[in-house]
Amino acid sequence: MNDDARFFSFLKDRIGLDVTSVGEAIIERALRQRATHVGCADSNAYWQLLVTSPQEQQALIEAVIVPETSFFRYPESFATLGKLARERVTGLGGVRPLRILSLPCSTGEEPYSMVMALFDAGVDARQFQVDAIDISPVSIAKAERGIYGKNSFRGSDLGFRERYFDPIKEGFQIAERVSACVNFQAGNLLDPKLATQAAYDIVFCRNLVIYFDQQTQQRVFQVLKQLTREDGLLFIGPAEGNLLAAIGMRSIGIANSFAFRHALHDRTVPAPASITAAPTALRPTPDAPARAPAKTAAPRPVERNSSAFAPSARPAAAANGDASALLDSIANLANEGNSSAARAACERYLQQYEPVAQVFYWLGLLSEVAGSVAQAQAFYRKALYLQPQHRESLAQLAALLAAQGDSAGARRLQERAARGTNKQGNH
Repeated sequence: MNDDARFFSFLKDRIGLDVTSVGEAIIERALRQRATHVGCADSNAYWQLLVTSPQEQQALIEAVIVPETSFFRYPESFATLGKLARERVTGLGGVRPLRILSLPCSTGEEPYSMVMALFDAGVDARQFQVDAIDISPVSIAKAERGIYGKNSFRGSDLGFRERYFDPIKEGFQIAERVSACVNFQAGNLLDPKLATQAAYDIVFCRNLVIYFDQQTQQRVFQVLKQLTREDGLLFIGPAEGNLLAAIGMRSIGIANSFAFRHALHDRTVPAPASITAAPTALRPTPDAPARAPAKTAAPRPVERNSSAFAPSARPAAAANGDASALLDSIANLANEGNSSAARAACERYLQQYEPVAQVFYWLGLLSEVAGSVAQAQAFYRKALYLQPQHRESLAQLAALLAAQGDSAGARRLQERAARGTNKQGNH
């Protein structure tokens, strides 16, 4: 199926996927798996089935879309949500509930994180409603079931899990008081009917448009703009902010929140004196469209024009300078959302030991979360200089290039990553 572009066009038309943003090899692998599963001998036979079977069309979409999410991903977004939602609820004075949208909601971690963040901010369940939409009925079903394994809980501060989940044999069950606040539904961001819905006070749509070509990105952002009230907020992923200025939206000015508003309401929002940050997991951009994240037990102060995460205790590296322990400490600090301390630990590693790709990868990811895209690219390239097949750096750099419109550069990196995966599989 290497040269058959029909399937690529189908995915672009149905879900807006720019195949070059994830790599043709990944899509071709999904096509082979589906063709084998349904017993089709070649691409022509599978194509005939695909165009006549809505069930197989959805099955292919499910195979291509690999959810990569966790609770409280990008914690400052949720801290900002809680703070500003509380202010908005006060301003509404009980006239109506706050309308909030999570799109795409994946397997539910994001919308449930939104509810937990609102509860922790003192917002009552009667004061808001959350709609959560995803193209995958399978993901919606899992979200409604509300049972999660350890991969959904990243970082070391899991106080929210104790407050809002019940341990069961299969993992952790979300509390009913949280799940009752979310209305899940299957839907497609490219469906024209979506743009006609009543606008929302707050919209989360993160790490999705980087998988679209430029034309589809513009179309999607126009839909998101229509779905966001003129006095509302739109939360996006860290690599997507540069795409919003062209449609008249501006950052609200809270570091690492990735929150935007309509330009006519553009004003810098002072960072609150004390804002509770949530645990996060810094992870590579997923290999397929992500669906697209509450709070720690103790609030951390946020200074104006500074990092959103205050430094914490020194990393727990061994006193004798154990390089492996220091690498583990860097990962733990980053996954806890403690960017300042994680960056300091990276710099200390480079002072004490020979440079390794993983340290530059972490520096790149920390820079990306902070909004320094050019610096992030430089760090990823340093990682790849030291380790040309460093999978995480290849994925992140490819996603950044795709977001900037460099499809050819992104495709080269994806093909390089695919070659590395194939070599590993042959050993």
